Amino acid sequence: MSSTARSGPRAESRAAIVDIAIAIGVGAALLITGLSRQRFTTGLDPVSLLGYALLAVGGLVLVARRRAPVTVLAVTGLCAVGYQAAGFDVPAVAYLFAVYAAVRAGHRTLTIAAGVAMLAALPLAALVSGMSDLGGALAQSRGALEIAWLIAAGAAGEALRQAERRADEAERTREETARRRADEERLRIARELHDSLTHQISVIKVQAEVAVHVARKRGEQVPEALLAIQTAGREASRELHATLEALRDDGTAPPRGLDDVPDLVAQARKIGLNVALKVEGRPHDVPAAVDRTVYRVVQEALTNIARHAHAATASVGIDLRPDAVAIRVDDDGTASPDTVPTPGFGLLGMRERVTALGGRLRAEPRPGGGFTVQAELPVERTS
Repeated sequence: MSSTARSGPRAESRAAIVDIAIAIGVGAALLITGLSRQRFTTGLDPVSLLGYALLAVGGLVLVARRRAPVTVLAVTGLCAVGYQAAGFDVPAVAYLFAVYAAVRAGHRTLTIAAGVAMLAALPLAALVSGMSDLGGALAQSRGALEIAWLIAAGAAGEALRQAERRADEAERTREETARRRADEERLRIARELHDSLTHQISVIKVQAEVAVHVARKRGEQVPEALLAIQTAGREASRELHATLEALRDDGTAPPRGLDDVPDLVAQARKIGLNVALKVEGRPHDVPAAVDRTVYRVVQEALTNIARHAHAATASVGIDLRPDAVAIRVDDDGTASPDTVPTPGFGLLGMRERVTALGGRLRAEPRPGGGFTVQAELPVERTS
């Protein structure tokens, strides 16, 4: 990747303006030089008109030297040979620009072969133009394209290409170093959490469960505080386990999306929740971010149902519209409009994911009982 490509649209616009200015400048310089050096002064005959046209084209074609360096190399070379044959003793300046661009793009072997062909073709073009002796033709061709100029243009292109390659390698090295340090820090945090919290939470969870078991075995009433500690211990253990899994995830696993939603439903059924899945609409390609967010919304909704809703059944509906993906997850749990649910991190994270993509999320109890999560994610269509 070139430095222009890395710098974004603004740098690309600046480069395009520079290319246009160079093309116009070289074309004008070639025409002015042609007017002053033309050996035939019989007026605007067809040969002269052709020569002027080749001078102009040879310069203006440089506007495409970044996008099509090989094509520009061929066109400028043919134009240079053509206007030499038409009697215009003008240096092949545009061809030198094309050599620089082609070598910079990495076409070294092709450019060398084209340069050798040009050095052989220019004397023949001088002979065609009416030069009577071979010595004069060779002298004119050297004036049009000296080997030193050719080597200098190629060397400049190669030097810049190597500099850009080293810059790319340095950037990749910096990115890899930063990624490696982030991974190391992530794993360090995971180890710290595991070492400092896992044991204590496990002790709290086990002690609370033992105390509840003993109290029930003796026929005693279990204090509400003890039941709350037992529930909190289980929740903390699950949350810590999920956090450690997320921290240890190296990102090599393929991202989950729409196609993986049936797996979520199957997992929910395994723990005793009767879940129905319905997908409507015609399947079509959606952006990767929308694909992942659909999976995460359904995952979080089903997780909340399993943990908090005390529900027996649930339904997952996905509507694949041309301009959006709509999701609806319902359960028949104990939630009601009279109870205001406290939003947890799962619901907040779900809302952040949806709104970051320009979507809408509604999560609230239904009037008839149960809880509903609705999300709509816009899909940008490109034509």
